Amino acid sequence: MCKQTKTEKTFSLSDLAPFTGDPERYIHFWNKHVIYTPGIKYLAEKASAHWLVDAIASYYGTNLMKAAIAKDERLGSLHFWTLQVAEDNSATLVLQADSGEEPAITQDIPFTDFPIEQSRIWAGFDGKYWTLYLPSEH
Repeated sequence: MCKQTKTEKTFSLSDLAPFTGDPERYIHFWNKHVIYTPGIKYLAEKASAHWLVDAIASYYGTNLMKAAIAKDERLGSLHFWTLQVAEDNSATLVLQADSGEEPAITQDIPFTDFPIEQSRIWAGFDGKYWTLYLPSEH
């Protein structure tokens, strides 16, 4: 489902289908331990969602993230972020070790104009960088 107003450009999940993996990476502008793929860059630009990348990047290196990894060591190498947008345009961002499991981190977002109902961003750690990527880029 695509949520939009008359002034918004059309954007849908199908726009992300061409992104299937690419060696190019972009360094997050303030959290230098976070890099992201062309698919994430496209999502941020076309869905006006740089804020989403920033929200995710803001957790890396924090005590909250360290505590979550200490509680479930799987989070230290690979994990999954989901943004779920409600009908009232509020949203919830959750971090999970795997789908169907209890969230390790939850952030309520009072309002967003994010154009799609749900977006998933995966994150993997290579020992130096957290790489954010689309599921199709795995």
